[in-house]
Amino acid sequence: MLLVTGCSGPPASSTLHATFRDRNGDGVLERAGGEPFVDRTELAPASKPVERLALFAQLTDAHVVDEESPARLELLDRRGAPFTSAFRPQEALSGHVLDAMVRSLDALHPQAVIETGDLIDNDQLNELDEALAILRGGRVDPNSGAPGYEGVQSASNPDPYYYRPDVDPPRHPGLLAQAERPFDAVGLKAPWYPVVGNHDLLVQGNLAPTAETNAIATGDRKLLTLSPAALQAVRGLRLSQATVAQLLRFGLPGSSEKVAPDPRRRELSPAQVLAKLRHASGNGGSGPLLDYAFDVGAVRGIVLDTIRRNGGSSGLVRPSQLGWLATELRAAGTKPVVLFTHSPLTSATGGQQVLALLDRDPRVVAAVHGDTHRNEITPRGHYWLIGTSSLADYPQQARAFELDRTANGKLVLQTWMIDHDPSDELAEISRQLSYLDFQGGRVQGFAGTPRDRNARLYLP
Repeated sequence: MLLVTGCSGPPASSTLHATFRDRNGDGVLERAGGEPFVDRTELAPASKPVERLALFAQLTDAHVVDEESPARLELLDRRGAPFTSAFRPQEALSGHVLDAMVRSLDALHPQAVIETGDLIDNDQLNELDEALAILRGGRVDPNSGAPGYEGVQSASNPDPYYYRPDVDPPRHPGLLAQAERPFDAVGLKAPWYPVVGNHDLLVQGNLAPTAETNAIATGDRKLLTLSPAALQAVRGLRLSQATVAQLLRFGLPGSSEKVAPDPRRRELSPAQVLAKLRHASGNGGSGPLLDYAFDVGAVRGIVLDTIRRNGGSSGLVRPSQLGWLATELRAAGTKPVVLFTHSPLTSATGGQQVLALLDRDPRVVAAVHGDTHRNEITPRGHYWLIGTSSLADYPQQARAFELDRTANGKLVLQTWMIDHDPSDELAEISRQLSYLDFQGGRVQGFAGTPRDRNARLYLP
């Protein structure tokens, strides 16, 4: 029998040992004490963990982005919701954050890592190649277009909306040039299992790629301002496939500037994305949807693809997937089951039917999702609904899970947050900038409450 403490992972990364806090309100994060487990007894009484059944981790919404791409629409960010993720002050450092998180997860020594979608930001080949190179390990080149940085954060950009690290506080001279240089990634040591997200398959996470959008991504013109017609479409929040096609009929809908083109920025079809994820991870099943099952320790994991192919960021479960899921639940036998999706089932079309299936299966212990960028844990019936924060926004954390047998013969799912390696200088700057982002995770409460982070989730 293996006695466990639920404190796996080194002090440098586990929030059970240490956290980051703005102690004096000056906007600077500092090291602080750890955050203990909260006992969540809504479903069952507390009992001591005595035997580990599985140890795994979740990383989600890394949004590895080509911040120099002409296909990005940073100019929409200032218009508020739902465009508040069109620009982030830390976006040039997304690959370094993922690499630093990989180092923290390697130190945890999990039996598996589940990557729950939005690994990349804008459905581009070079974004996916960068992200997979980081997970694989070895030399990574984050630059695209011409050598060096070319984008809205250049010191020469007179637009006061964008953070320019060379001249704006907090100043980090040379940061962008450093962010574009090749670096060596350590690579994920554990087996990993991909879940597809809307940003992996769709342009800006919303639109199916077309010949017109691909021409913009690989081309040499960057949109700076919107025409009156395009601005009206944005104001009406009508960025449908038809509206965008109409706006692009005669080229870019507004003023633009010349940039260095790059064919590596080409947009990928869903089949191409799934093929690259399956090849890189060695997992993911087959067919047009990324639906599959796997074992980690004594747990059966099931991955359900909730991403629309024809556009739209909201989740979708197809009727055919319900029968497949019911079959996989039966095939799990006596093993505890964890379901992984990108979209939360509570808001996905068809999600209520999935939840009804889970409600009837006593072996289900949790349904885990990404997408919302928010730490959140909610009881439902006999299992738990768990959402996890992104690597893109504050608090830039991953989540560890340990399923244990308890002294009274029941189960407990211990979960705690993992910070990315604080010794990585560029990733550490990203954490600080994400905290300061006035539209980001701090102001939106993405960190959740203590009950949503480090918790012992007792099961009946």
